[in-house]
Amino acid sequence: MIIFFGWFLVLFTSYFLISFLYLHFSDKKALFENIIGFGALFIVSIHILLFLLLMFQDITLHPTILPLWLATLGLPIIIISIIILFSSSVYVIIKFWFKSEVFARYKENMTKKFLKRSKIRNDIYRKLAHVLIFIALFLLWYIGIIFVKDFSGSTQGMIPYENNMLYLYLRLFTEPNSMSDVLFALGWFYYLLFFFFYSFTLFMLAMEYTRKTRYLTFPFNFICSIYLCDEEEVGYGAYLYFTLGQMFASFLCPPMVYFAILGMSSIADLMTSQIGIRYGKRKIKINDSKTWEGTLAGCIICFIICFFFIGMLWALIFTAVFFIIDVLTKKPINVSDNLLIPICCALIYVLIRYFFDLNYITIFLSWM
Repeated sequence: MIIFFGWFLVLFTSYFLISFLYLHFSDKKALFENIIGFGALFIVSIHILLFLLLMFQDITLHPTILPLWLATLGLPIIIISIIILFSSSVYVIIKFWFKSEVFARYKENMTKKFLKRSKIRNDIYRKLAHVLIFIALFLLWYIGIIFVKDFSGSTQGMIPYENNMLYLYLRLFTEPNSMSDVLFALGWFYYLLFFFFYSFTLFMLAMEYTRKTRYLTFPFNFICSIYLCDEEEVGYGAYLYFTLGQMFASFLCPPMVYFAILGMSSIADLMTSQIGIRYGKRKIKINDSKTWEGTLAGCIICFIICFFFIGMLWALIFTAVFFIIDVLTKKPINVSDNLLIPICCALIYVLIRYFFDLNYITIFLSWM
């Protein structure tokens, strides 16, 4: 009991500090973006704490599941904190020894390299990592499900028993002692996806917070010099909004729906900007930073990706959401599409799946 509440206190304090710093370092002019980003961070954090308390009430989860959750949630925070303290100490020593010349020269060189890159290449650099994450996670699922099916004869753990997420959520509060059933209904691959983006989001938050402080640093702060554009210097980088939105979506959605959302946010988004930059000629009147050629190309890729993961009807729904958000961001709505697309799609899936009982069909599974 003492160990549990010790870990719980660490997580509660960490989440409170992370949420406070998010608002503190955010661009105060981007009010709507701040509300959505903070809301996603707060909702996931408060539900993690709530689920831990519900798990603590179920004695059957104490031997293995509860300690595994506590370790998986707490260790990334502790490891990142240690890295920040160590790297900051080294930074202070080097800065004092070399009189800041090394860092000033490094920043100047990175700025020159950034200015030399073309708009097309810069866009690829900024979004290629998103595509690689999607490919890596999908290959992990695809290879994993082949091995699981060969050895066990089923897809147990890789495909959830129940994908109506709001129904499972309501079960926790309407059916006593249902925590164990709800946890195991989702399968272990759901948790792998969520914990990956949970850790990835903490990593990006640490990078952004230390970038904005004077005395703290993080070994991977050089990534900011590579990916940040001028307008993101004051607020947050698109990479943070991407990971924050994906963490929220992976928390609310089963794996197949989440893969569709991740594909939209990575491949379809990259295709939109690349076609728009290379071949776009017809500007969208309400958003002159976007072109019809780019938006329509992104919609086509979005539909194809969603079709294979969640079927025709859901592909049409998600493509419509992608189209609307792409046209409206960042003008006239000043919100990053990296943040808005996964959050909106996740919420729409949860609500439609529950109220209209509209299930999805995964084409990939029919090939196995």
